[in-house]
Amino acid sequence: MEGEIYNFSKLCITALMSMCYCYIVGRTIPKGTQRLLAMLPVVALFLYLPLNLSTVNLSGQTGFILSWLGNSKLLLFAFGKGPLSSDPSISLPCFLAIACLPIKIQQTPLRESPQRTDSTEDQTNPPHKGHRKIKPLPQNPENTRQKAILSLNYPTKALLFLMLLHLYDYGDHFHPNVILFLYCCHIYLALELILASIQAAARVGFGMELEPQFHEPYLSSSLQDFWGKRWNLMVTNILRSTVYKPVHSAASAVVGPKWAALPAVMAAFLVSGLMHELIFFYMGCVKPTWEVTWFFVFHGACLVVEVVVKRKYGAKWRLPRALAGPMIVTFVMVTASWLFLPPLLRDGVDKKGLEEYAAAGAFIKDVSRVVMSRIS
Repeated sequence: MEGEIYNFSKLCITALMSMCYCYIVGRTIPKGTQRLLAMLPVVALFLYLPLNLSTVNLSGQTGFILSWLGNSKLLLFAFGKGPLSSDPSISLPCFLAIACLPIKIQQTPLRESPQRTDSTEDQTNPPHKGHRKIKPLPQNPENTRQKAILSLNYPTKALLFLMLLHLYDYGDHFHPNVILFLYCCHIYLALELILASIQAAARVGFGMELEPQFHEPYLSSSLQDFWGKRWNLMVTNILRSTVYKPVHSAASAVVGPKWAALPAVMAAFLVSGLMHELIFFYMGCVKPTWEVTWFFVFHGACLVVEVVVKRKYGAKWRLPRALAGPMIVTFVMVTASWLFLPPLLRDGVDKKGLEEYAAAGAFIKDVSRVVMSRIS
């Protein structure tokens, strides 16, 4: 464990230094091909760095954050697009945080409370901008309720995740399908809690208002709702900028703007599948079987069919949300058990990952015991 922490620390320092170089490149080289060529060595380095880690959890998370998200942000930045590009330029600390962490700055804040103007102000002749006095009304109760729900949401999911880890101790007594169901819940809870923890640290450290990465995917009303608005929204935003929009623009000239979304959706899901194959390679270091890619291609095809049906029949075909939600979640879990999870189970990645959780817990206990003994 100590050796892995040392390797991870070196990786983090390397990534930060590389991003500092990219920040300087962005300020000295104009956007376009020249900037892209200057950043390609960093892109190649980020594809290599996760291979220096031996643990399943760290290599998978590092591959996701650096090799996929980080490289995607750099490629967009090379052409003056994406979250790293702004006018005026963002500061170096903010650049590093946005580039190295799976976070997205809030673009549309929570709905604000209604505002009122001073009663003495002449409404027929409003003053110039900057001179109008605004008095906010009391805070919107909807925002208060939302914050109260969020304050309970993550602790509840953390408790469920700990209970889930405990259930694995009795895995020999469960039906294999039950284990697959638990793994699906594990992936969702682990992803949301990890990303939420990173967001919380970035929010405290940099004072950023960040967008959530998950929006209760178990409440989805359709596949389009699940993949586009609720599941891992950081990935959705990156794929939309790097794959969907360019393919949509190119396809519009061939099939017209009405149907250009269909090949763009398929391209986005194909790239997502390939990137997941890369992450699985980091985790297991075995030859890809392409089942994960087929999982995403299959879901992309199903989503295309759903879009076509919506356009033809409108709202008539839609099921009630109470029925659609369980059906969508069941469909995702069944297809994940069929195509997404088998590579992890076949290569023993799941067992190795659970062993790492136990080792990390024991390491934390030992460190805490040493710290407490020195304090006392």
